[in-house]
Amino acid sequence: MIVSGRMIVSALAGIGVIGGLVWMLWPDPQAVDLAPAWRGQMQISLTGEGIARVREPYMIAAPIAGTTTRSPVQVGDRVEQGATVVAVIQPADPALMDVRTRAQAQAAVTEAEAALSLADTRIASADSALAHAESQYERGQALAASGTISQRMLEDLQQAVTTARQNVEGAQAERNLARAALLRAQAQLLGPETQFLPNGDANECCVQIRAPLTGTVLSVTDRNARPVSAGTPLLSIGDVTDLEIEIDLLSTDAPRVAQGATALVERWGGAAALDARVRRVEPAAFTRVSALGIEEQRVRVHLDLLSPPEDRPGLGDQFRVLARIILSDREDVLQIPQSALFRHEGGWAVFRAENGRAVLSLVEIGQQARETTEILSGLSTGDHVVLFPPSNLSDGARIAGR
Repeated sequence: MIVSGRMIVSALAGIGVIGGLVWMLWPDPQAVDLAPAWRGQMQISLTGEGIARVREPYMIAAPIAGTTTRSPVQVGDRVEQGATVVAVIQPADPALMDVRTRAQAQAAVTEAEAALSLADTRIASADSALAHAESQYERGQALAASGTISQRMLEDLQQAVTTARQNVEGAQAERNLARAALLRAQAQLLGPETQFLPNGDANECCVQIRAPLTGTVLSVTDRNARPVSAGTPLLSIGDVTDLEIEIDLLSTDAPRVAQGATALVERWGGAAALDARVRRVEPAAFTRVSALGIEEQRVRVHLDLLSPPEDRPGLGDQFRVLARIILSDREDVLQIPQSALFRHEGGWAVFRAENGRAVLSLVEIGQQARETTEILSGLSTGDHVVLFPPSNLSDGARIAGR
């Protein structure tokens, strides 16, 4: 059979057309993000928000009921132990009296004045009786010397003088009692307009509270003068150079934290992270509602700051911070980004890039850090894996890195 040149050309043209159609309809490689598996340091940590607190704040309360003067100190003032007066308490003003109570108080004053007048009369009578007894005794002494009266009668006259003198002393004591009763009755009439401050030194009537330690005033409950009862909080004082960090973790994470673990304090306002150490993990949890309305069991963890005060200028009481507790820190760990992992047949898998195709690879994972995961088997150093694999990506599909 002889094939003409025209037929050969036609056949070649048909093959070219079919090849072009196949090339046009052949799917392009799927564009994906790739990342290599590498070996390096892996740090496992727990992160929690917390606050910086003065380790030993002192809350100063009113020791007695009274009226505080306007606060002599302000928040941020430096105070010296035993020298700086931080609060002054004056006696409280008397209460207002109703009409009946005032009438009763006035009647008590009148009664006390009458008793005082009666006591004065008794003193005058006692003085007169004493003068008479003394003159009788003097006359009796002269008569006894001449033998006119007996010695016994002279002793009776002397006893009468002694009794009269005691009556005078008793009358004076009764007058003192009456005078005190009058002053007490008059005090009942004093109203709130009366000032108890003496004209001399105010310390004679007021209680001055001095700083129990050297530090800084952290808070003042109310700077204004006001009545207070015993135990009312007035202000707090603390040493802002002696700070601790308090964070709260989920109760499921707290058992992983060991006492003495290393921690880093970040986002405190400075450029460098601060060194810290776990001092205590509280044994009891508390319930807190999250921003999503979910009840969570949280555990408080206390950290000691190791960085000196000069490395954390400006950090103060109740400042919010972010603390990262280091659970483990290892070198030469094979790891990949967590975004490359997905669930497959009850285990973990990745798509490994090999010769332009996505190869499904089962992997065994170890510990997980914030963004990376340890790979125990299934990958080697330098293997590239697909990040955020799309749902339509299948084993053997053509891929191309973006």
